[in-house]
Amino acid sequence: MKKIFSLFLLILILSCGGQKKIIETNPNSIDNTPSNTSRIEANTNETMVPDLADNIILKDVQSSLEYLASDELEGRNTGTKGIEKAAIYIENFFKENSVKPYFKTYRDSFNLKNIVGYNIVGYVEGSDPELKNEFVILGAHYDHIGTAKEVEGDNIANGANDDASGTAAVMEWSRYFAKTKRNRRSLLFTLYAAEEMGLKGSEHLAKRLKGKGMDLYTMINFEMIGVPRAETEVMAYITGFEKSNIAKKLNDYAGSEIIGFFPKAKEFQLFKRSDNYPFYKQFNVPAHAISTFDFTNFKYYHHVDDEADKLDFGHMTSFINKMIPVISGMVNSTSKEIQMNNE
Repeated sequence: MKKIFSLFLLILILSCGGQKKIIETNPNSIDNTPSNTSRIEANTNETMVPDLADNIILKDVQSSLEYLASDELEGRNTGTKGIEKAAIYIENFFKENSVKPYFKTYRDSFNLKNIVGYNIVGYVEGSDPELKNEFVILGAHYDHIGTAKEVEGDNIANGANDDASGTAAVMEWSRYFAKTKRNRRSLLFTLYAAEEMGLKGSEHLAKRLKGKGMDLYTMINFEMIGVPRAETEVMAYITGFEKSNIAKKLNDYAGSEIIGFFPKAKEFQLFKRSDNYPFYKQFNVPAHAISTFDFTNFKYYHHVDDEADKLDFGHMTSFINKMIPVISGMVNSTSKEIQMNNE
């Protein structure tokens, strides 16, 4: 993949000559990530494509996901040694990439009868003296169900798509924004335990942040993004489509339609079945889930074959990179452009 990109870059540079080119930029993005919302002229001596150092690359996505979905973690059931290993892995990732803990430590602990669960919460402070008091939360659940019906001697439900895929994406965005510091608003990167037990982890964190008086602008949860939809479909869909103008604004920031409406999301009440919902209930702000799983493109839900080798890492990496200008739009707009609709 790197060789293909390098060849493309060389051809692009040779074809530019000394002429001026038009670069598309998004005015809400500090890093001028390409989009179709405004235009500037630039000399060809300037960088014409995003710096590879600022791009999230496939091998990093794959490395995180393969560990999180490995047999060593025994299906990441909340309260087990396996999910503890996952928690330590995420904490170390945050530390190594200068993502700070929001609380005294990265852990937001909670009790479920005799089980102790941990949400892992990373923090990148906003750069604007006023807007940094407003927060955007990106989340995914890093737990899974542990075991499932045995198939050919295997009973570990590794949960690669559900939801190591969303977890790996949130981790990569945390690395990106901690490194580039291109966010005026503050960002929380939240990985939840006990989603499989009824959204208990996100419920605890939402209540805790509400109690602290957090000014939450918007929250997006990423659920099962490891496989692509059909080429005739929009790349991803958002739950609770009608509840806010978020889909339109995200597509504006992206410069193309990458987030769409999915009828089955409403039919199956997916809005209430993912970790966005506790934030919606507590804060009454736009809080949605984004997924690329549409019930036709992955048959291993809660199955022992939900393994890393069933996922499309090229699709995942593309999606994660396409979301960077989207997240940049949310954290850098001068006003709260994403708003609830009057239902």
